[in-house]
Amino acid sequence: MNIYFCGSIRGGRQDVNIYQRIVKQLQNYGNVLTEHVSYDSLSDKGEDAVLNGDKAIHDRDMKWLMMSDVIVAEVTQPSLGVGYELGHAMAMKKRVLCLFRPSSGKVLSAMISGASSDSLFQVQDYKEDDVVSILEKYFVSIKADRVTYRST
Repeated sequence: MNIYFCGSIRGGRQDVNIYQRIVKQLQNYGNVLTEHVSYDSLSDKGEDAVLNGDKAIHDRDMKWLMMSDVIVAEVTQPSLGVGYELGHAMAMKKRVLCLFRPSSGKVLSAMISGASSDSLFQVQDYKEDDVVSILEKYFVSIKADRVTYRST
């Protein structure tokens, strides 16, 4: 299973330690195409070393998004890029799980929380200690859906 992880880069790197925990758990369920989002070495300037610049990053990430089976996004730190990716994921009819920490004191965008009425798009409030169980429950439900879908 290919997993696309979304987290803020240029919008702020305050949650990189949380991204690392999430990506580590996601690796139990498949190939994380965007594990670089969790790297400490990635600054809020993004991938400055990419020779072909922002267009190359955009095109590569859109290719990965198309290749993905599921998208998991940590949406506590607002990010235009994450919002863009989630909009495209919805248009592609991808499964999406958004994770939001209310304890941050931030308010989740209505465009994200309001989209959760779509059965493929879920928003889950969480505490850091709950990440393992939330992801386990989510991926177990995906496997169950796949089995049910194949048998009908």
